[in-house]
Amino acid sequence: MSLDLTTLQRAMLAEMGVRVWAPQAATDAAETPSIQAPPSRPLVASPTVAPTTTAPPPVIAADKATLDTDPASCGSSPSALCDAVRGCQACAQGAGRTAAVLPAVQPLRQCDWMVVGDNPDDAQERARQPFVGDAGILLDNMLRAVGVRRHDPELDAPAADRAYLTLVLKCRPALPAAPQFSELATCARYLCEEISLVRPKVIISMGRLAMQLLLSEDHPQGLTLPLGKLRGRIWHYQGVPVVVTYPPSYLLQHSPDKARAWQDLCLAADVVQGRSPDR
Repeated sequence: MSLDLTTLQRAMLAEMGVRVWAPQAATDAAETPSIQAPPSRPLVASPTVAPTTTAPPPVIAADKATLDTDPASCGSSPSALCDAVRGCQACAQGAGRTAAVLPAVQPLRQCDWMVVGDNPDDAQERARQPFVGDAGILLDNMLRAVGVRRHDPELDAPAADRAYLTLVLKCRPALPAAPQFSELATCARYLCEEISLVRPKVIISMGRLAMQLLLSEDHPQGLTLPLGKLRGRIWHYQGVPVVVTYPPSYLLQHSPDKARAWQDLCLAADVVQGRSPDR
């Protein structure tokens, strides 16, 4: 996707309060969530990113055997998938939950974009929807800047303009600790079904847990790398291209990385439009 922005994209960015490639003030993180666009970018962004100020969560060791899913379980109807997730008690993450978090999108249409986050927090559990609050506003603004909206069954938009948003874990963790890989693998079968139903052309991984699951099958060598080292190139999960980027909750606290997230969205747009090398 070219960074010669269209009039519509420039209007969107201006409405978000974004000055194109202008130095950010120290107070940016406290302002209305926004995404900043640099004036140009290479086709594939540089994978070198300065270390973040916070240490990443511990890496969950991958056991490929635990990721094997029953092919017959994929491709169910959206209503059957929702019922299965809401009634799931297959792991300890379901103990004590108020509600499972899964997009209640009926009817569910094909979306070229899929955004996968980590696990729900308290706000997402209450809303029973992924990416809410300020983080959700920022993500919606980021998607609109590349001409995409989160999937709404009431909007008749083409698949290329729709993004299906979900989380790699459907339950808010009962304890403030990293989930076991077996628990992550339990939810992987639901993500498999979502992919089968949505049929995305690109998956955007937003978060450490999402990255660990999406890369564990085909790219286990990437599991020990920080998230910033994984962005700027194309990975794969079950044959679907994956672009790794920062979660919106992180970007709210680290405004300078919004420009890098913009590069990642442009790379994802190139994948959807068939203009990016598949590597």
